[in-house]
Amino acid sequence: MTTRLELSGQGLTSLRGLPLPASLEYLDLYDNRLTSVPDDLWSLSGLRVLNLATNRLTTISPSIGALRNLHTLDLGHNELSTLPDELGELSALTEYLYVSDNRLTEFPVALCSLGRLKYLGCTDNRISTLPDDLSGLASLREFRLYGNGLTELPESIGTLSALRELHLRRNRLTALPPSIGELSELRQLDLRENQLTSLPSSIAQLSKLDKLDLRWNKELREPSWLADFEARGCMVLR
Repeated sequence: MTTRLELSGQGLTSLRGLPLPASLEYLDLYDNRLTSVPDDLWSLSGLRVLNLATNRLTTISPSIGALRNLHTLDLGHNELSTLPDELGELSALTEYLYVSDNRLTEFPVALCSLGRLKYLGCTDNRISTLPDDLSGLASLREFRLYGNGLTELPESIGTLSALRELHLRRNRLTALPPSIGELSELRQLDLRENQLTSLPSSIAQLSKLDKLDLRWNKELREPSWLADFEARGCMVLR
């Protein structure tokens, strides 16, 4: 019984005529030239891992919502300007979701329904705002948002109580909400290449933080508590 099919780097322009066994659990189509995928793919209800990264996809069918056993999905490095709401129905999506390096201008609200997801990569898009309510991402451990156009974070960022890494490099943030100090499991906070002028004092409450990267925030006024924070063991990069 075939459960794994690896077709990365084959120069494929189409999957037409390619047999996709119903028993597939792992399908790797990374680094091809696909501009679309056949509807048959969305009927592979046993899929657990699907890698469509580094192709030329411009749309993803709403039928992706039928892949209810999927725990890892990579849609990075394509030409997607939107994502279907049906992604929020993938309740088994627990490990990784990559949508980095696309043409997204909005963070898909549907992703906030992925309450068991641990890793979300949404870097290098054109996103300027996040949804007001991020609390549905309750299991998220790593959130990568660098290389967007974010100007602020919602207060609800503080509800991500499982978060260990927050990567915000190369955005347009001028301030951070005080609620960021509620991320009690946070280990790494990357704020490089923003427009920050100050930091909320609540960051000093992050007792597990071991790396705080503040480089290339030219107007940042260093708070008095930062030296004490560094003395207790947090690596602060200026």
